[in-house]
Amino acid sequence: MLENWVVLPTCLPLVRRRCHPCGAGHFRTSGKFRVNAHHKLLDVWLLALCTTCGETTKLTVLERVNVRSVRPGLLDRLHANDPLLAAELLQDPAVRRRNRIALDWSGAWRLDTGAPAHGDRSAHVDHEALDVSVRFAAEIPVRPLRLIAEGCGLPRAEVARLLAEGKLVSAVRLGGRLCADFTFTLKR
Repeated sequence: MLENWVVLPTCLPLVRRRCHPCGAGHFRTSGKFRVNAHHKLLDVWLLALCTTCGETTKLTVLERVNVRSVRPGLLDRLHANDPLLAAELLQDPAVRRRNRIALDWSGAWRLDTGAPAHGDRSAHVDHEALDVSVRFAAEIPVRPLRLIAEGCGLPRAEVARLLAEGKLVSAVRLGGRLCADFTFTLKR
């Protein structure tokens, strides 16, 4: 039996960065941009608010870029405060590196197994073997053992035991964190 699971973002992740006024470590972005023009040069920031004190920080997206070098479609999305654009930019390694930030995906994703919401998920493991393809809709670092436990309705200790016994196999290492698509087979 082959199943397809998808890891989906439910909201924008928290931004991990130290707040200078209060010392807190997380900022929440609503997807609002600030676009500032200096003659023919353009600066663009993604705005984020401290989760503790509400202080605003600006995450640099573009800095002193010639207006003509920015695609008109991108400029329209920036002016419209497109939340999908904010999600794309937060995923961009260059933006994260430039601003020295990391993302905290805790509580900002869900696993869609294709099963009914109120159905018994432990029914997944009643078959002889279960082949699952897990796809990530965004680069969300998640522990595969946690996904498998949640998707099959099993405790994590049981999933770890199945892995140790060789009844849970995958071409990727299931012990760390992954944010790339993978497949696994669960044998009963």
